[in-house]
Amino acid sequence: MRLWLARKSDIPLREQLVAQLVLAILSGDLRPGQRLPSTRDLARRFKLHPNTVSAAYTELERQGWGESRRGSGVYVRARKRGKALPAAVELDWLIADFFRTAREKGVPLRQIRARLRHWLALQPPDHFLVIEPDEELRRILVAEIAAAVRFPCSGAGFEACKQPESLAGALSVVLLRKFEQARELLPPEADCLSLQVRSVPGSLARWMPIPPDALIVVASRWEDFLKWARTLLLAAGADPDALEFRDARRPRWQDGLREATVVIADVLTAQNVPRGCRTISFPVIADASLDALREAADSLR
Repeated sequence: MRLWLARKSDIPLREQLVAQLVLAILSGDLRPGQRLPSTRDLARRFKLHPNTVSAAYTELERQGWGESRRGSGVYVRARKRGKALPAAVELDWLIADFFRTAREKGVPLRQIRARLRHWLALQPPDHFLVIEPDEELRRILVAEIAAAVRFPCSGAGFEACKQPESLAGALSVVLLRKFEQARELLPPEADCLSLQVRSVPGSLARWMPIPPDALIVVASRWEDFLKWARTLLLAAGADPDALEFRDARRPRWQDGLREATVVIADVLTAQNVPRGCRTISFPVIADASLDALREAADSLR
C-alpha cells in the first residue's frame, strides 16, 4: 500500500490518511476483509505519530469502512448480506463496485469521467434550492415550500451560485426581486424559477377592519417581516399603542402572548407560538408560485 502525505498542507495528516485509505478501498487496492498495517508499522513506515494513525483508524471505523477485531487489528469492513449499512457508505460501496468493474475491463479513467459527466448532465433535478442571502428569510421560504410541495428543498446564499457542488441536482428558486441578481451569478445552463411574494393587503382583507380594542402581537425571526407588518397595520388603522412586535430570536419572546387578541407570525415562527393563542400564520410566497413549484416537482418525479 502506497500513501502520499503532504506535510506542509493545511489538511491535517489524519484527514489525508483517512482519505487515502478510503480511496484505496474504493479502487480495490484494499479488499474487504484485508488486515490493515498495525498502528506502529504504519507510523514507522511513513514517519507519523502513532496517535495520528490510531485516530485515522478510528475515523475509518466510524465512517463504516473499517472494523477492529480484538487482539488482531483493524480490517477493511466486509459487506454482509442482510446487514444494513449507512446510506452514504452503501452508496460508496456501489460506486466502488462500478470503478472496480471498469478497472478490470481496462476502461481508461478519462473515458469513465466523460461518460459520468454525460449521464449526470442528463439527470433531472432532485431538489429545490432556495437562493436567498438573508438567512432568516431563507429558512422561512424553505419551510413554506417544504410544507406545500412534496419535493426535497434546501437553501443557500448567493455564494452557492458559483459553487458547482452546491448546484448539483438542484432546481434553483429565488424571489422575483432578486431574480436578475441570481441569474447573473448562476451558470448560463442552470435553470432558475422566480417566486412571487404574497399580496399582504389581499391576504389580510378578511381580518379587516381591525377592532379598535384589539391587542395585536407580531412575531418573527425575520426583521423585514416585523417592518412590513408595522407599516401595513398602521395603514389599516390599527392603534399604534395596541401593536407589539416580538423578535423571535430573542429569549422569552413568547411571554404574555396569550393576552393578545391575535398573534401574526411567519409560518416558521407560528409553529412555536404557545397553544391557546389565536394565530394568523402569514406565508411569504404567493399561491401562484407554490402552484408552479408543485407542477415543476410533478414533472421531475
